[in-house]
Amino acid sequence: MTTASHSRLDCDVAIVGSGIVGLAHAVAARRRGLSVALVDRADQPRGASVRNFGMVWPIGQPEGRLRARALRSREVWLELASEAGYWIEETGSLHLAYHADEAAVLSELIAGAGPSAAGALELIGPDAVIERAPGVVRAGLLGALWSATEACVDPREATTKLATWLGAAPGVTLLRGVAAVEAGVLAGGGHGVRLATGRVVWAPHVIVCPGEDLETLFPAHFAAAPITRCKLQMMRTAPQPGAWRLGPMLAAGSTLRHYAAFAACPSLAAVRARFTQERPLFDQFGIHVMASQNGLGEVVLGDSHEYGAGFSPDSSAAIDAAILEYAATFLTLPSPSPAARWHGVYAKRTDGGTEQVFQPSPGVRVVAALGGAGMTLSFGLAEEVLDDLLGVVAQPPDAARRAT
Repeated sequence: MTTASHSRLDCDVAIVGSGIVGLAHAVAARRRGLSVALVDRADQPRGASVRNFGMVWPIGQPEGRLRARALRSREVWLELASEAGYWIEETGSLHLAYHADEAAVLSELIAGAGPSAAGALELIGPDAVIERAPGVVRAGLLGALWSATEACVDPREATTKLATWLGAAPGVTLLRGVAAVEAGVLAGGGHGVRLATGRVVWAPHVIVCPGEDLETLFPAHFAAAPITRCKLQMMRTAPQPGAWRLGPMLAAGSTLRHYAAFAACPSLAAVRARFTQERPLFDQFGIHVMASQNGLGEVVLGDSHEYGAGFSPDSSAAIDAAILEYAATFLTLPSPSPAARWHGVYAKRTDGGTEQVFQPSPGVRVVAALGGAGMTLSFGLAEEVLDDLLGVVAQPPDAARRAT
């Protein structure tokens, strides 16, 4: 790894931000043989990239461009695990149905599934659910949607080990604990990134991945963009006793309301109406409940979604209680008490878009507002952004995968 010094630093691509979006762009650049400087104001990951489930979640993305991007990201996650040394498990996922309207949505999704879902999706009965996931509540269970495409990482470990692995790679300079204050065409001439120390990283190509920091670089562009912030709340148990394993990552009826993959299902309206009547807090705070388990045996539960600029910096005990109460309707854990609680903040588009990518000046791309899907979409999106930045003609998906 090249560490920070005051000697001249030239590279092909300067990347600002080393959350999962920035890390993914650094990986994509290195795979194209480019030298990289990766800059971050923090000395270690602290933002949304380490405050999430660790879910690589293609099942939530609609058929077409986004699902293909998610599946490509999953491939890269698996490819990098042996090189960077982080834990990853191809758990798959279960969407559990305890009500007829939920079961109808799952059937409708299967009926309308596109070619990317061939062989990956299956409706299974209660006995098969319990065989795969022994912690699932059997009483009232009608069945589940099994999806084979989901994978789980521990975001704290994965982002740390990815950064360490990248920093040790030839041609990569990792500059942490120093803020970027200017990017693109610099005052006084030249192109690259100016740091708060006054040092300049000279680079013909700059990619800014700011997370939820929408004020430091290109604030006027962000102010004009359809972007808001989202606050979420989550919890994590201690490692489950006796090496107990969750099995597939779990979701239930509340999650059908959240992901675009289910939006076209006719029965979703009935699910939404029932939750509005039975659990108004879920609508008020955007609550839907999921569970994942990392390699340490800890189970992560969440989450909620509050949008805007005026939410409280405190976590809400009422939201945590609502998450835990609903989780208990479909999951019984040997040791369910939370050992850690937190909230995180990410940026999200308000107009239904899935990311905000713009070019504030030649040679610069800003990539932000993935709306909580950074773990699922970043690696695939990064390849698209690098190709656009470098003027690479897009290849058919199969050819692109063979070339990497």
